[in-house]
Amino acid sequence: MNIWITLLAAVSSFVVGGLWYSPMLFGKAWNAENGGPPTAGHPAKVFGVSFAFSLLAAACFAVLVGPSPTLESSLRLGALVGAGLVAASFGINYQFAQRTFRLWLIDGGYHVAQFLLFGVVFGLLG
Repeated sequence: MNIWITLLAAVSSFVVGGLWYSPMLFGKAWNAENGGPPTAGHPAKVFGVSFAFSLLAAACFAVLVGPSPTLESSLRLGALVGAGLVAASFGINYQFAQRTFRLWLIDGGYHVAQFLLFGVVFGLLG
């Protein structure tokens, strides 16, 4: 596993997450679906833990995609993981928690985008 590519993938997903949940994209809708902006947690802790999870996800993706993947195979894996594993798992949890379909689209959509971006990074640089 190339640690630099893995780190770049983690940073890229962290940046996309910042944009995804910003008022420019889905932040207002996400806050509305959750009853307002989050109130708990120190921002440094929230962002630090979030980045650690992004790094873990990127490292796991690196193991799954293997050395020297093609762009096509890594994008296919990104779509499979993002939509078929992560978003689908969120869907199960959101159904039982009675969260809205709109919230699932926002959160699940982010993870589909995240893993597709991992596919681009590993496919082009791996």
